[in-house]
Amino acid sequence: MYPNKITLANLPTRIEKLERFSEQLGLNVFVKRDDMTGTEWSGNKIRKLEFSVREALDQGADTLITCGGLQSNHCRAAAAVAARLGMQSCLVLRTDDPNILPDGNHLLDRMLGARIHFITPQDYRSRRSEIMREIGSEYAKAGRKAYIIPEGASNGIGTFGYLSCMQEIVQQEQELGVIFDTLVDAVGSGGTLAGLAFANKLYHLGKRVVGINVCDDASFFQNRVAQITAEVAGYLGSDAVLDPGEVEVLDGYVGRGYALSRKEELDFIRDFARLEGLVLDPVYTGKCLYGFTEEVKKGSFQTSQNVLFIHTGGLLGLFPVREQFDL
Repeated sequence: MYPNKITLANLPTRIEKLERFSEQLGLNVFVKRDDMTGTEWSGNKIRKLEFSVREALDQGADTLITCGGLQSNHCRAAAAVAARLGMQSCLVLRTDDPNILPDGNHLLDRMLGARIHFITPQDYRSRRSEIMREIGSEYAKAGRKAYIIPEGASNGIGTFGYLSCMQEIVQQEQELGVIFDTLVDAVGSGGTLAGLAFANKLYHLGKRVVGINVCDDASFFQNRVAQITAEVAGYLGSDAVLDPGEVEVLDGYVGRGYALSRKEELDFIRDFARLEGLVLDPVYTGKCLYGFTEEVKKGSFQTSQNVLFIHTGGLLGLFPVREQFDL
């Protein structure tokens, strides 16, 4: 039995076939529109936050503390959820330039009333958890109770968002009369892939679940996903495990680094928008679908017939890099 959750996302999200893209690639490619889970909390993070924030409320928390990059979709979604529920939020954001003008997700963070705490990339790598705990102690001294959500809500409780998403997909397969033999999603903190891959194993679905990483490397995420699913199993009281070797991550598409784009990636996002009327983002979905396309050319998906791409959102990430596009 899953933990309880709050209900905020617009679910189930639609599944659509990408007709012209499928014709180009020579296989059936569908998209699950998790970019349409809402407006202020659009994207995949709200599925995780529904479980995380319910746990926070059950523990009596009145403040959410979380972290991410300056343009974090997760942080913006957390700020929106906090505002909707009458809670406070504090966002620990990674940046080299704390004086930058608010844009994209960062603009909405401020619009939603989040307290912003900037830290350097070095501190983010080495001390972000410690810093969030220190902030939590400050709130405690002020008589508030804070609940800390890790990067991307990618932990045991948050990952239930994508276990339940897989159940949603199975129901939609019955309604559509289509079985998706392959699922593909972008991997940035590991929680979405963990939920899909663990559900695939728990429910004996026999699907190929593929992550394309946008930071770090395949080995890092194989181990991270295994760690996350061990936490999930703890909530379920299950002995099921997902070994790192069972986690498929296609490496090689990080490019210049996290949230840094190459011309070929941006050109792909532009051309895909004109082909399908569907907008990807430069941090996650653009890199992922670009990588998927390159892997199809290499023959990595020869055995796939019906591929479901999880569109995890990120539209607001386009605006801060508008000048990089050749339009």
